[in-house]
Amino acid sequence: AERRVPHSAAPIDPHPGAGLGAVCYGVILLLTAYCAGSGFLGADWFATGALDAGKPAEWWRSITALTLHLDQEHLLGNLLFGVVAGVAAARLLGPGVAWLSILGSAALANYAEIILAPASHRAVGASTAVFATLGLLTGVASRQRLTLRERLWYRFAPLIAGVCLLTLLGAGDAHVDVLGHALGFVFGTCVGWLYTRLGMSGRRGSAVQAITGWAAGLAICAAWALAIVHADAAGFSD
Repeated sequence: AERRVPHSAAPIDPHPGAGLGAVCYGVILLLTAYCAGSGFLGADWFATGALDAGKPAEWWRSITALTLHLDQEHLLGNLLFGVVAGVAAARLLGPGVAWLSILGSAALANYAEIILAPASHRAVGASTAVFATLGLLTGVASRQRLTLRERLWYRFAPLIAGVCLLTLLGAGDAHVDVLGHALGFVFGTCVGWLYTRLGMSGRRGSAVQAITGWAAGLAICAAWALAIVHADAAGFSD
């Protein structure tokens, strides 16, 4: 007798354009690194944009800190892992929705860290965004249109990758922002789970992807504009 294939076992239909979001991610990190290294606009980009738990009112730091890196090794590591994880998330959600979700999850994680960490705490780096991406993949892994094998892959591969990344970075190193990484993964997982619960993890049109993609880029630009204007105003008042 003929048997019907359950809907939950239907194969996933990957979104196109996953590479485009990864390219934009790389360009943003490299461009910020150049601006910070050259002191573009006469600003101290690290003092202006780093996550600073002593300044909770400067909420834009939760975004700007994601684009700053201490050295080339720090930058290249986050570029590599961020591109790989970001492409996987973009294939599931589309490039615009995925990267806006990654940015939002990581920014929320950074702001939570500002509130929870001691006032002397400082941090920079896209690692929180990388862990938010891994969490997003884990959260979305329960979507009904994934086969069992795909669910297992997207659920456990990010966990394994996160452990490997923490090991590579050195979880016990005083310079590694373990709290930020953990919060990024938690917030990313919650966002992915929420998408699944609300049935929002399905295919989205190109217009939605374009709008959300531009929104992510503009949010970063706006955060840096606020940071630089605020720094200029503070310097003028001093």
